[in-house]
Amino acid sequence: MKGSKGSGARWVKGAVFAALSMVSSHSWAGIYDDGKVFLTGGVFTVDGGGGGGAVPWATITGYETRDGINGGIGFTYVSLPNYTLNFLGASVGLFDRAELSYMNTKLSTNLGNVDTVALAASLLNLDKNLGLDPNGSNLHMETYGVKVRLFGDAVYTSDSFLPQTAIGAYYKVNSTKEFVKTLSADKAKDYELYAAFTKVFFRYSTLINLTVRYTSANQIGLTGFGTCDAGHTNCDNDKEFRMEFSAAYLLQKNFAIGGEWQQHGNNQKHKAVDTGDLLSGDGNGGLLNSTIGSVVGGVIGATSLQDSLVQNESDWFDVFAAYAPNKNYSITLAYLFLGDIAIAHEQNGLYLALHATF
Repeated sequence: MKGSKGSGARWVKGAVFAALSMVSSHSWAGIYDDGKVFLTGGVFTVDGGGGGGAVPWATITGYETRDGINGGIGFTYVSLPNYTLNFLGASVGLFDRAELSYMNTKLSTNLGNVDTVALAASLLNLDKNLGLDPNGSNLHMETYGVKVRLFGDAVYTSDSFLPQTAIGAYYKVNSTKEFVKTLSADKAKDYELYAAFTKVFFRYSTLINLTVRYTSANQIGLTGFGTCDAGHTNCDNDKEFRMEFSAAYLLQKNFAIGGEWQQHGNNQKHKAVDTGDLLSGDGNGGLLNSTIGSVVGGVIGATSLQDSLVQNESDWFDVFAAYAPNKNYSITLAYLFLGDIAIAHEQNGLYLALHATF
């Protein structure tokens, strides 16, 4: 089964880039199509498909109509007080009916307490078990997506009460398995399902989207899926339905502003980072106390350090502005209110996304 999942993921990634190659080839020039209205395919989401910055829409990525295909590549950079995120991926829309996408995500940490634990783990030769780096730990995830429009057209049937409706799926693989386990997650890879409903009100130059996602992800999967008690026991990976919402207002035909809300779970709420017996309060006083207690000079005791490693998760909010000088390029600027991410609080910061379509 492990091999089949890996081959399936490689097939999706290969299909995305193969389709993009066909679009850019002269031999496929007749099937290239960019007839849709500005920004109606959405921008580049953190999952790789078309939508808002975080929320997938029912619209199909790119500017293709039902007579052709259109694709794009994108890069997103997010700067937060204790984290930096980089997203690089590609997507392709097929006849305004289906969408394939791929996203490669890296999260880099700047957390002094985690670095302290990583240093202790390294000195005790436990670094491979915890997946931490004293110089800053990283999480790495790949996301493979597919979306299919079922019915409705957000643009050309805007006078109808029926929204454009699509269903989709993501398969997310976190390659930093040890780190995810240390963060008390049950799994490093899993699938998500969603249904999206998008309605454009041309009279008011407004787009409204509602997405329902079926998932057990922690921090969109960056910190794993589900949860386990200390020692990776009593694990729970039950999925749940979570709501997501986007609203965008078109100031000009190629310039939109808006906001988003994405509901998150509480799998990691009050969950401590699982450091095994490194910070345990057993009869030996914990390995950290006995090994490097004299080095830190009692300034940071094991108890206070352990208390600082309790996790939480908040819903995500953002406000954004998206500008497309033409149908080949778009830029999105946003301010994110991401709240608590793992052990770091008040993670609010800037978001920059660049998207090229062709």
